[in-house]
Amino acid sequence: MPKKIKILYTIPNFDTAGSGKVVYDLVKGLDKTVFSPEICVFHTKGAFFKKIEALNVPIHVFQFTADYKPLVSFAFKVLKICRFFKKHRFDIIHSWHWSSDFSEPLAAKLVGIPFVYTKKAMGWGNKAWLWRSKLSSKIIAINNDMLSDFFKSMPNKVIQLPLGVDTIEYSPQSKNFRLASNLGISDNDFVIATVVNMVPVKGIEVLLDAVKIINNKKIKVLIIGNDKSDYADALKIKYHNDEFLFLGKKMDVKPYLALSNVFVIPTKNEGRKEGMPIAPLEAMAMGIPVIGSNISGIKDILHKYPQFLFEPSNSNDLAEKINFFINNHEFDKLELIHWVRQNFSLDSFIEQRESFYKLMLRR
Repeated sequence: MPKKIKILYTIPNFDTAGSGKVVYDLVKGLDKTVFSPEICVFHTKGAFFKKIEALNVPIHVFQFTADYKPLVSFAFKVLKICRFFKKHRFDIIHSWHWSSDFSEPLAAKLVGIPFVYTKKAMGWGNKAWLWRSKLSSKIIAINNDMLSDFFKSMPNKVIQLPLGVDTIEYSPQSKNFRLASNLGISDNDFVIATVVNMVPVKGIEVLLDAVKIINNKKIKVLIIGNDKSDYADALKIKYHNDEFLFLGKKMDVKPYLALSNVFVIPTKNEGRKEGMPIAPLEAMAMGIPVIGSNISGIKDILHKYPQFLFEPSNSNDLAEKINFFINNHEFDKLELIHWVRQNFSLDSFIEQRESFYKLMLRR
């Protein structure tokens, strides 16, 4: 029997279930007769880490990156990473780190282990990204704009592979009327959901301003996600209203999505923006139409539905899109579900990466 391909997935933590959920799905879904996955983290904090432990794969707690300063000790810290990689004889290292760190691919290159990283967001902004890319064996871009914006000079090193969603877990489900009652939602209400880590670039105020422009008391907005920030506190004060429900982080968002008529992702066209957000894909897989700002990542998800894209930061444009759904109740949800299953399924996501790993090693 051929030796299994031993892959190390590096990710700083599982504090949130964003990229962590993607890594979880990938590790869980890999063909274990061919692949032997392991995970490396900086620490074991975070509610989602319990799910990672349940995968029953080896988990290493190790600082797999090195601070560049002081420069005199940088080489020693990189050598420590080299020893860790070499000791465990990984065949491939696949980094899901969000940062531009290049110490990790440098260590992998020094010990001769193929290194790949997934470019998750639209931030660049410093030369370290260029070094991280040059030291990598391969790079996975998750949206179309990354190819032209970041990797135009290295086309042979980059492959575009979209993310995927579990269309079995995220499928249409009945409304939980008890939950609706607890939230003060009636049968005649029009419910908008958004799932977001509340930081300024996510543009939640764009959505809330759009709802104020519409001025329809039947609208309820469910804002789901980590709200422990100054930005979130300021929003709660400014938009203190029965229409806007700040629900905090939820480990299971499906019951809340099932209550909604439409999902909105209002990210601004600035900063790190989006790579390919998973939450709107989850909503679409449940048959919930998505309205999103016309930026990288979101327009990849909605390229079949360009009429649901709005100008970034334009609350008036967003209000028009919301009004369309308020006034039109015959949207083809089955077509939407089929579209996600055909183009963004978890099975395809895993199969694409399995083929990619084999190609890297020419197996």
